[in-house]
Order: sequence, then structure tokens, then C-alpha cells
Amino acid sequence: MQNSFLTKLRTMGEGMDQSPVRKAATILLLAAAAAMLGLYTEHAYIKAAVVLVLALAAAQLIEIIVENVIHRLVGKTNTTLDDKLVEVLHQPLFWTVILLGLVIAISTAGVSEGVEQVARSVVYSILVFLWMLFALHASKMVLQRISRRRRRTKLVRSQTLPLFTNLAAVIIVALGVYFIFQAWKIDMTAWLASAGIIGIAVGFAAKDTLANLFSGVFIMADSPYKLGDYVVIDNEVRGKITHMGIRSTRLLTRDDVEVTIPNSLMGNSKVVNESGGPHEKFRIRIKIGVAYGTDLDLVNDILMQIAEAEPEVCHMPEPRVRYRAFGASGVDLELLAWVEEPELRGKVVHLLVMTIYKRFQQEGIEIPYNKQELYIKELPATTNPG
Repeated sequence: MQNSFLTKLRTMGEGMDQSPVRKAATILLLAAAAAMLGLYTEHAYIKAAVVLVLALAAAQLIEIIVENVIHRLVGKTNTTLDDKLVEVLHQPLFWTVILLGLVIAISTAGVSEGVEQVARSVVYSILVFLWMLFALHASKMVLQRISRRRRRTKLVRSQTLPLFTNLAAVIIVALGVYFIFQAWKIDMTAWLASAGIIGIAVGFAAKDTLANLFSGVFIMADSPYKLGDYVVIDNEVRGKITHMGIRSTRLLTRDDVEVTIPNSLMGNSKVVNESGGPHEKFRIRIKIGVAYGTDLDLVNDILMQIAEAEPEVCHMPEPRVRYRAFGASGVDLELLAWVEEPELRGKVVHLLVMTIYKRFQQEGIEIPYNKQELYIKELPATTNPG
């Protein structure tokens, strides 16, 4: 019968090493022997010892199954998350079986009700602590995995990962403390009332900090901008986003000055994202005026030649010239061109303006400016004093 049992175990453990199978068989035989001993004894302490032996045997069997069956099964998947979760799950399962066996053994030993109650509370507290640690590790790994996926959610990303990790930790620890209090039969009503009063006081004292915190969460969830984007805040501050935190956002201006803006202000400000849209390319506008009587076709050709010759100007979309209005002193027009990044705006505008001015001088094209001509209809008559 024993050989038949070992044969079945070897069939179940096909593809595995023989040592775990033999170990499992040995544990089962010892557990069976301990169970038989427990049936034929009347001594309470011996029965308690038998229960502990059975619990230890069950824990060892679970360890063998996890290491040699489940671990190999999850190893065949495309992701490594399940492998890490199984590694973290190994210890809590092992000690849970042993501790539950300890609780049963204490009940079997026939100790006093007070001792049994204290022992149960201690064991349940240890179990809650073990599974709380597992939940902390598992939540951190799952959130990290979600944030690294190619198709990431808008909510959980690398920027918001610390926030959700800490939030999950707070929830898990709070639940763990609650269950530990329940294990010791402690009434939570007074504690919850005290926590509510303290929360209200802290909320009033740190309302600005909380406003920045919630604004930071909404900004990260809504994603109006990201790291490296060029933004304009309320048509006053322009720069590149260098840091997005829970409390504040930092941007570096073109003067190499770092500006820190609280998230509560960022959430209520008008933000123009120059790097947003279907692509990061940025359009620049150069306003020009030419005197009346100028050949507009020649002006159009010259401006297009200058824009196409500038290496920093994009060829797609192609530059274009648009005549806008008849001005007071000439025809108003604009040269529209695109650059690869908003950061290049100042440099390219400088180069184009300088080249246009030189070329217009060479071609004899007049750039009008505001001027007034004074016509004197007649001079006053001069009088001879004497």
C-alpha cells in the first residue's frame, strides 16, 4: 500500500526532482503515525503535541507544493509578477498553518479559559501581522507592475506611484490594526471618535497642504502636462516642467531660473502647453510690413526661400506667408514656420529676423515705420518793427 501511495505521488510530481516527492511521502507517513497515536491516547497534552506535529507536517507539505508545483506553473507564464507573489506568499502560508495548529493544540490541551483566550489573541495578532506584511509587499509589486506597463492607466504612473503605494500602505496598516484590536476584543468606538476629532483638527491646521495634495493628485490623474513639456502659466511664466510632485510643480524658465508653483495654484491657473497637441512641433510667427508699391510676389518668394534655407525650420508642415491687412504705412504680413521643439523658438526667430532684414536691404524692399509729414500751407507775414 505504501509503494502504491509513493507511485501516485511520483506520478503527480512528474518532471520534478525525486527528493521533494520522497520528502512529502515521509511527512505523510509521520503524520499518519501521529494521527494514529492521537486516536489511541487519552492524555490531553499528548493530543496537543500530535496536533502540533500534524500542523507541522501540513505546513511542510504546503511548502513542498508551493516550491515544486505552483512555482513551476507560474514560471511558465510571460510575466514575472506571479513568480514574485508566490515567493512572498510562501512564508505567510507556512506560518499560518503552524499557528492555526497551535490554536487547536491549545484548545485540545485543556488549559484554562483565560489562558486559551490570551493565546488565541496572541496567535491571531501574529497572523494579522504576517498577512499585513504580505499585503504591503504584494500591493507594492502590483502597483509597480501597473505603472511599468506599456498601456499604462492614466491614474497609476511612475509619477503617481509613490502616492498610491503610500495610500495602499495606510489602508492595509489601518485594517491590520483594526483586526488586531478585534482579536483582543477592544472596542474601537472611542478610538474612531478620537481619530475623527484629530483628523478635523489636522485638516483645519493643514488645509493649504491638503489643497496642494489633492490638486497634485488631480493634476497627475488628468495629465494636462508632463515632464519636459514647455508651458505658459497665466501668460506670465514660460518654462520647461522639471518636476511634478504631490505638493508643487517646478519649471525652468529660459533665464535658467527655477520657479516653484504650489499645485493648488497650478490647478486654478490657465496653462498653455506648447508641447501638447498631435505633435511637439511649435509654430512661430514673424510679423513684417512692406511699403505700399512693393512687389508682393517678390516678397513672398524671398520669405519662402529664407524659411526653407534655415535648417532649424521644419519642412513638414512647410512654411507659408500670409498677408493680413492694409496698415497705416504699408501691407502687414506674417511668415509662419514650425520648429521641432518650443525651446527653439527664440533662436529661430532671431535667425529669421536677421536674415530677412539683410535680404530686404539687398533687394531694396522698404520696411515702413511710423512717420508723419508736416505740410505748411503758408508762413505768417513778417512785420517790420520800425
